Order: sequence, then structure tokens, then C-alpha cells
Amino acid sequence: MALAALCVSAVAMAQRGQFRGQFRGGGRYRNLQGADGRVERNGVPDWKLDEKFKDDVFTFVRIRYRSTGRWAWDTDYPDADLNFSYRLQQLTSLHTDPDGLIIELTDPRLFDYPFIYIIEPGYIYLEEDERQALRTYLLNGGFLMVDDFWGDDEWQGFWSEMKKVFPEREYVDLPLEHPIFHCVYDLKERPQIPAIGFAQQMANGEINTSQGYGTEEVHYRALFDDNGRMMAFIGHNTDLGDGWEREGEDPWYFREFSEKKAYPLGINVIFYAMTH
Repeated sequence: MALAALCVSAVAMAQRGQFRGQFRGGGRYRNLQGADGRVERNGVPDWKLDEKFKDDVFTFVRIRYRSTGRWAWDTDYPDADLNFSYRLQQLTSLHTDPDGLIIELTDPRLFDYPFIYIIEPGYIYLEEDERQALRTYLLNGGFLMVDDFWGDDEWQGFWSEMKKVFPEREYVDLPLEHPIFHCVYDLKERPQIPAIGFAQQMANGEINTSQGYGTEEVHYRALFDDNGRMMAFIGHNTDLGDGWEREGEDPWYFREFSEKKAYPLGINVIFYAMTH
């Protein structure tokens, strides 16, 4: 099936789909590898790929990087990756790898995958060969999603590194009217998704979506190439990964943040990246 037709079918299926069941969370604190060498799924449903099309599926690719503050590339791993991949498989007709992949920017396999994900990049540090690889990847059609970093200091840390990758480019703030917020799920807001611990700290019955001073306003920003194609989608003061990872830990958090916000926006980002 052609990509355009597959995406139309996937959109229709996602709009009709229901979130069935809740699964487990807290993956980074458990044994990650099963007896078969695959990541232990911890209750997340599994599925088999058609051998004829095993190299023609969407793979959630997480980037491993160095940090000047702490090693944060594995935040929410593996449950965020597993749960999100399952929801793509469940709610859309996009054939999805059940395991995902972790690679570094200098891995030659980088250019085999159209989508990569970087989490908690507030203290990210890239070597020059990594910067060049990321620049080449994005300018040649790749798409980067950035998630889960908070406050001005972390923004400055991330953006100063990105300016070394693209010194000639500036980010663009995305308004709610941008198609990325409407291409599958029609979002009525640019959602702010807090980590589960902050969400549970309700004040006077009001849901808390920020994570302290300077994080009150959510930002969704983008980098575009010379042809106007979005190369990077950057979520600042929000945490989609926790919405994916923690869906099985608290039914209220699942209903309020995973189901309404984190999964719909994540699915929108994937389909926008795959079709534009």
C-alpha cells in the first residue's frame, strides 16, 4: 500500500479507535532484558511482524547521547517506547515495530529511520561528528522529536547545542492552528503534560500541569528547512514520555493526560512527520 493511502487509512482508524486497557510503568527501575534478548515488556502486549514487511515498518528510535548534567537519554525507557509503539499498532493501521531501537547519532543505521526521539536534552552534549550527523540527517529528510525538558536553564542548554548544529536557523513557535495539532486528533489546546508526580500534586482541586517556577507556559517549537519542511518538533515544559510510560500506574493520570493528551499529540506528530 502506498504511504499516502496507508496514512489516510491510519488516520481514519485512529479517529475511530479506543484506548483499551492500561499497562505497566516505571520501566527504568526493572530488569530490561528478557531471556530472548528482547526488552522485557512488563505486561505491554506483543505482536509479530510480517516477515515479508519486517523492514518496512515504523520504528520508534530513541537517541543515546552524553550529558553535562546527568545521563538522561533513557528517561521513561523502555515503557514509554513500548507503550507508544503499541498504541500506534492498536489505534492506527501503521505497521509498527514492537521493540523500538536505541542508537547514537553516529550509527550508520540512523539514515534507515525517518523518525528519532530525544528526551530530557537540557544538558545534552554532542561531539562534532554527532552534530554533523544530526544536521545531515535532518536536512536529508529525517525528523526529530524533542521532549521533556523544563525551565529557562534547560531550554538554553538545549538550544545552545542546537545552534551548533544549525547556526543559521532559528526556531518557530507553533500556534494551535498548525496542522500538527489537528492532522489525526483535533486537539483543542497545545497540551501541557506534567510528570505523574507533579500531576498528582493538585492544589485546591486544580490540576497541576507545570513543574515549578518558570515552567507555567508550554512551548511547542519547530525547526524548518529551506523548503518549509518541519525537521524538528520541540516540546518544552511538557512531558509526553511520562504520559506514555506511566499509563498503568494511576487510572486518573491515564484518563487525564495519557488518553486525552500524550497519545493523541504523539500520534499526530508521527503522522505529520511521515506525510509532510
